[in-house]
Amino acid sequence: MTDSSGQKRVFSGGFLLAMPMMVLGIAGVAVLLPEALEARTNPGAWGLAEILYGVASPANNNGSAFAGLSSNIPFFNLTQALAMLVGRFFLIIPVVAIAGSLARKQATLATEGSFPTDSPLFVGLLLAVIAIVAGLTFFPLLSLGPVAEALG
Repeated sequence: MTDSSGQKRVFSGGFLLAMPMMVLGIAGVAVLLPEALEARTNPGAWGLAEILYGVASPANNNGSAFAGLSSNIPFFNLTQALAMLVGRFFLIIPVVAIAGSLARKQATLATEGSFPTDSPLFVGLLLAVIAIVAGLTFFPLLSLGPVAEALG
């Protein structure tokens, strides 16, 4: 790829999709394994939310889990370690690649069509996009537990 903006798009897409695909993939495998299903104390949708949070938390945060998930079984020990590895170290690769691409880029003068990145509007739009992408990735599945319990 010789096009710098094309490289940035590929690396940005890889960064945005790597962690959700890994977390949702591991959670999908977990609901198919009897050992992993026996580790949850809540059946049904709450148990699914426990499993999803039990995998997503090590990848993104501090590794906590819902109180109802007994995650000290070989499957969860291995997959949570993998989630930590990917979520904390593997995601550095596309970020460094984007930074290198931006470092090689020549500075250009601002024109009337330029969007200033030092304004409150840019900050607000950036935070809104981050919240929307994060919400659309996990909110439907995480909200399944409480919604199913309220309807059932």
